[in-house]
Amino acid sequence: MNSKSILILGAGLMQKPAIESAKELGLKVFVIDANENAVCVGLADVFKKIDLKAREEIADYALELKEKENLVAIFTAGTDFSASVSYASEKAGLLSHSFEAALNASEKTRMRTAFDKESVSSPRFIKVTRDKICETLTPEFVANLVYPCVVKPVDNMGARGCRMIRNKSELLYSVEEAIKYSRSQTCIFEEYMAGPEFSIDALIYDGTMTITGFADRHIYYPPYFIETGHTMPTSISKDEYDELVKTFSEGVHALGLTRGAAKADIKYTENGPMIGEIAARLSGGYMSGWTYPYSSDLNLTKAAIQIACGEVPSDLESNRKPLNIASPFKLYAVESKRVSAERAWISIPGVVKNIYGLDQKYNENIIKNILPRVKKGDTVTFPRNNVEKCGNIISVSESREEAISECENFIKNITIQLEADNEATTAFLEGKKHPQEKDFPPNAFNFSGGIIKALELELEKKDISIPEKMNVLNFIPDVLKSEEILKARDWNYLSLQETLEKFNIMKRDHKKLDYRKFWLYLIRGGIQGALYAAE
Repeated sequence: MNSKSILILGAGLMQKPAIESAKELGLKVFVIDANENAVCVGLADVFKKIDLKAREEIADYALELKEKENLVAIFTAGTDFSASVSYASEKAGLLSHSFEAALNASEKTRMRTAFDKESVSSPRFIKVTRDKICETLTPEFVANLVYPCVVKPVDNMGARGCRMIRNKSELLYSVEEAIKYSRSQTCIFEEYMAGPEFSIDALIYDGTMTITGFADRHIYYPPYFIETGHTMPTSISKDEYDELVKTFSEGVHALGLTRGAAKADIKYTENGPMIGEIAARLSGGYMSGWTYPYSSDLNLTKAAIQIACGEVPSDLESNRKPLNIASPFKLYAVESKRVSAERAWISIPGVVKNIYGLDQKYNENIIKNILPRVKKGDTVTFPRNNVEKCGNIISVSESREEAISECENFIKNITIQLEADNEATTAFLEGKKHPQEKDFPPNAFNFSGGIIKALELELEKKDISIPEKMNVLNFIPDVLKSEEILKARDWNYLSLQETLEKFNIMKRDHKKLDYRKFWLYLIRGGIQGALYAAE
């Protein structure tokens, strides 16, 4: 048997680069997923429906493929299931991180314990299980808790169930929500790390660790941690870069990762680097499979598959340079040659009536991918995790400013119009908030409470309407007329001035508008709120 095969866990969009890279390497591609309608099912040579949590079933399938199809590697990227990869690899006698190491990198209490044992900088933590909430959250524990702190499920990704706890009143609700998102019904408390956040990808094999992607993450909307995009390469100083890489490599070593990929979420705090978490896989979020290849010209996924197959990743080795940083590994890096940016667009709650702007003209040399995630008829919400965003734009340029601005300008011209008379949309625009989510979501332009109160007072004093077909720019409340306020941008990069101009174009023949409702809905929901008020 001459042909070789690979088993890839996951058939979602994040696995597309892995499937394509495996085929480029001449491998027969077997793909498994619990969802037989996942977007990349059709790219597989052979697809089989298997839940990625079913380790024994995956291992049995791997043994069958090794015997019948010359299976040489098992692989995943951008999923929670690196431990399933390692478990099946060990059973089938294939190369990977050890199962124990993969468990260390999958379950956050094991991870933090491993870091503590090797004195790797990471947040202090305590574990909470559903059956011991009352035993853990004792009056003494609660009285000594320092706010803000963070709660997160021990075994989930995409920031699902993660949130900042800002005071005692948010404590129990936050814990119950985190546990709800955990497969093992377990969460951890950890101290909050203040500081800029970064994503780092690396490949580890034969005692070497090569830094492949290093991106600035853009996180907003407390108490949640929503990544609105990332920019690669990082803009931090060389000294900070070296410190972060050193801490990352120490964390990788503490977990026992020796062959495969590793991905860190890490912050630079006032006390230096602190690791949020390390996963035993390539990153998701369009980083390893999209922005890094655009930035570096290196197919990172292909190199990772070659390592899993026991081959030398020649493109990686010919492009990497040694790093003079103290580490348990021999450190290298493949530098970015240009800047790649990824940005997401989001929506307020409701049901999608129309989406405008996806067919706009753009510079194809800079904008590389337009990746909508919702369509007409879909239910949308303001994101509380990283799987609730509405789409992503990816760009590349020699200029950092241009890569970022082209992404943001494209998103400016996307408008998600929502269906009228929707209870969730109305509640959002009327300012009704969950009692455990103070100040979330913010108003669209992130105006201070003082500006909002002044606006509300002014609107109460004016019992007027905006006549039909009239330019709304002629009816701006006094409190919003300053140049600074008109330049304020919403969560989709549209300024207040631009929002009003867009409304005039989209609703040139609008009916008479309720003055108070129009301005409050616009400030709370941006162009979506203005269009909803006009309906």
